Amino acid sequence: MAARGRVSALLPDFPWDTIASVKAKAASHPDGIVDLSVGTPVDPVPEVIRAALSSVADVPGYPTTHGTPELRAAAVDALKRRYGITGVPASAVLPVIGTKELIAGLPRLLGLGSGDLVVIPEIAYPTYEVGALLAGARVLRADGLTQLGPQSPALIYLNSPSNPTGKVLGVEHLRKVVDFARERGAIVASDECYLGLAWDEPTVSILDPRVCDGDHTGLLAVHSLSKTSNLASYRAGFVTGDPDLVAEMLEVRKHSGMMVPFPIQAAMTAALADDAHEQRQREIYRARREVLRAALVEAGFTVDLSAAGLYLWSTRGESARTTLEWLAERGILAAPGDFYGPASGSHVRIALTATDERIAAAVARLKASRA
Repeated sequence: MAARGRVSALLPDFPWDTIASVKAKAASHPDGIVDLSVGTPVDPVPEVIRAALSSVADVPGYPTTHGTPELRAAAVDALKRRYGITGVPASAVLPVIGTKELIAGLPRLLGLGSGDLVVIPEIAYPTYEVGALLAGARVLRADGLTQLGPQSPALIYLNSPSNPTGKVLGVEHLRKVVDFARERGAIVASDECYLGLAWDEPTVSILDPRVCDGDHTGLLAVHSLSKTSNLASYRAGFVTGDPDLVAEMLEVRKHSGMMVPFPIQAAMTAALADDAHEQRQREIYRARREVLRAALVEAGFTVDLSAAGLYLWSTRGESARTTLEWLAERGILAAPGDFYGPASGSHVRIALTATDERIAAAVARLKASRA
C-alpha cells in the first residue's frame, strides 16, 4: 500500500473518531448516555414494511439494478402525492444502496475528475466533499452564486432541508440555482432526504414545477427512506430527475453490480405506497422536537435555522468543542459543528433520534443545569 498510495490519504479523518473521549465521558453518567450525535432511527420498522420484506425472503435470483417496475411506479406516485413532483417517468427512478453510497460515488458515476469543480454548501454533510475528493475534483464551499464568480462548476450540491442546520431553501432560491446551472452547463444534485420533515417552513424539491417549470434536464433529486420510514438499516434510497443522467448512472451501476437486494426493493415499494406510517413517525419527531428545543432554550442555548429536518442547530456562543464537553458532563452527546465545515465552529448538531425515554432524560438534565 505504501508504494501505491492509500486512497484514505485523500480524505479527512472520519469525524466521529474525533469525539471518542467525549462519548466516553457522556457514557459515564450514572443514568447512562443520551446519544444525540447521530441521526439513526430508534423506532420500530413499520409492520407493513416488515411484512413486505419477509414475503419475498425466499426469492433466490439476482435483483435488477434498475429496480422492479412496482418499486419505480411506487416512487413516482409517492413523489407526486407527498411533494407535488410531477413529470417523473418510472424509467428515471434508480434505487440505491443507501443515499450516502450514492453521494460518495456520484462524481465518479457522472465522469467527473481532476479538471472539475464541485460546489457544496458552506455548512455541509461531509460526504459531499468526500465524493468529490475520491473523484479527484476540486471542492468549493459556497451558499451564494456570486461566490462562484466566472467559474463554471461541473456539479452543484444542494441540501434542503439541510443536514446539519435544518435550513430550508425556498422556490426563488432554487430557481436561481437551476437557471445559473443551465447557463454554465452544471448538474445540480439536490439531497432531499429530509424533505418530509417540515416544521416551521414548507419544503420544496428541485423537481417541483415551480422551481424547474417541469424540465428536469441537468437535475437530480436524492431521496431516502431511512428517516420517516425508519429504514436506515435497510440502506434504502433512490435518485431521480434527468432521464439521461439516470440512464447513464444505471449503465455504470449495472457493470459494477450495484444492486439493491430484492427483499429491500419489496420493502421500499411498501414504504412508498403507505403514507400513514410516515405521518405517524413525523408526529413522533415533532413531539420530541418541541420538548427538546424548549429545554435547550431554557438552558441558555440559541437554536438557529432548524426549520425542518431531524436536528436542532444549537449554540451557547462558544467553541463547539467546549459545548460538547458541557453536554457530556450531563451525559448528553452531540455532534460538533466543525464536522460540517469551518464556518460552523460555534454550533452543535443535536438529533431528535432518541427514544422518548432518552429525550426525557436529556430534557431533565438540561433543566437541572439551570437550577
